[in-house]
Amino acid sequence: MKTSDEITADDSTLENTQDNVESNKPSANYAEIIYNGIWKNNPALVQLLGLCPMLAVTSTVVNALGLGLATLVVLVGSNIAVSLIRNYVADAVRLPAFVMIIASFTTCIELIMQAYTYELYQILGIFIPLIVTNCAILGRADAFASRNPVLPSALDGFMMGLGFMAILVALGAMRELIGQGTLFSDMQLLFGDAAVHWKWTVFESYPNVLFAVLPPGAFIGLGLLIAGKNYLDEREKKRLAAEKAKEGPSTSKRVRVTGQVS
Repeated sequence: MKTSDEITADDSTLENTQDNVESNKPSANYAEIIYNGIWKNNPALVQLLGLCPMLAVTSTVVNALGLGLATLVVLVGSNIAVSLIRNYVADAVRLPAFVMIIASFTTCIELIMQAYTYELYQILGIFIPLIVTNCAILGRADAFASRNPVLPSALDGFMMGLGFMAILVALGAMRELIGQGTLFSDMQLLFGDAAVHWKWTVFESYPNVLFAVLPPGAFIGLGLLIAGKNYLDEREKKRLAAEKAKEGPSTSKRVRVTGQVS
């Protein structure tokens, strides 16, 4: 026979064992990584990182897409490399090592663009080498890749880069449409002669709105995107709160058994 105190002790031991088992499980949740990169922890809309190139070169879709692809490749490559060496680099030289890795991938992207998309490289100018200083890349390397295996780190880099590129393209499309009345102009700079006819003239005889193409238009456009995300998040929060209120409080209660059990 066991007394109630012995039963309680056994329950506590079982709960501690379950907690230890759960703590040993891999911390990477792939669905959460995807959601964080695209929406919840988006580098552009939430963390507000990489604003300098984002505001400077997003006057057209092709410029935004070129910079976004370059940043995405550097993010994925640096995350993989940092994850591979995470157990071999001392804390004293961790950040300098990460910067060297990011600089190496950035140099590779720069050379590739010079070889295959030289005109676009000239348009983007100094903002391709400045990918090295993008805090979003160094931040993911230090906060995630240095603490997780290769596959989750690669996925994190890809989703963060994809989320950043999506905002770049959205902002570039907004500014190009309002400023010039077109979409996807000069796409041949990135995709070659096959993309010459991709240009879509949305408004014929459109009076160009210079304000949208200039930096003030970039600030206003980014502010609108951030406000839109905050509005959607708040609406979703209210919807979940309303659903929870309809369900009502839980009526289940935990009953503790006292006495002896044979």
